[in-house]
Amino acid sequence: MSTSVSTAFVTAYTADVKHVFQREGSLLRPGVQMKNGVVGSSAVFQKIGSGTATTKARHGTITPMNQTHTAPSATLADFYAGDWSDMLDESKITIDERMALARGGAYALGRKVDDQIIAALNGTSQTQIAVTVTSYATIQSTMLQWVEALDANDVPNDGMRYGLITPRLWSQLMTVEEFQRADFIGANGLPLIEGAPIMQRWKLWNGVMWKVHNALPNAAAASATGYIWHRDAVGYATGAHANNAAANDMVAADITWHGDRASWFVNHMMSGGAVLIDDTGVIEALWDDSAAIVTS
Repeated sequence: MSTSVSTAFVTAYTADVKHVFQREGSLLRPGVQMKNGVVGSSAVFQKIGSGTATTKARHGTITPMNQTHTAPSATLADFYAGDWSDMLDESKITIDERMALARGGAYALGRKVDDQIIAALNGTSQTQIAVTVTSYATIQSTMLQWVEALDANDVPNDGMRYGLITPRLWSQLMTVEEFQRADFIGANGLPLIEGAPIMQRWKLWNGVMWKVHNALPNAAAASATGYIWHRDAVGYATGAHANNAAANDMVAADITWHGDRASWFVNHMMSGGAVLIDDTGVIEALWDDSAAIVTS
């Protein structure tokens, strides 16, 4: 291999990073508002409050709604994910080192995006719902209460509701007929056929697009935390920079030859930050994630 990175190599590598990050990096970006290409260290998401209709006397003046305007701000943080690739080592291995590095960097940054989004969701002050996992009936009824809390807050049921649960709660839900039988959910998205909705898949149930995520707070413990939310309630901003590889100025890749080490240093970089835009659009739930899967 040459001691200088060819244009073709760089182009191919950045294409790999783009593919991996978009397909298998962050799992939660489709569920939040995205603001890309931000110049600066913060980004503002505009929030307009609800208005109230009023009456007026004939020929009288109309009372303005005076809807409140606020500007939640996401602070961008810089993240790096790099690794060395020794030139002589590359001749001794049979794996695709380039793709392995691309995946490693894209996955690491994708997990960081998800961590930031989950932290923003965790900032909600809405009343927590207790999901009880002691029987089929309690699982079903408390999951319905969880979604009902969005309805009580006038959150639109417009196809942009999302939910995060742990692998164990997914397994508990698989015991509930109303969650997994075609009689109740139709022939599409049958969980006993497709398995858990991870990576880029979601499962629609009760108006919410559900996903299994293993990085939720206290997963596998007695007080695991999950969230349901509306897409407009959370925002994620990414910084603009040169050499971006993953579209929308999100991830940059840099490959540098270090002769003193006889190695390439392959680095991936991004700037990003999440913010809770509308507190009422996020509902948190707690459950015992260490409980055995119910049998009745």
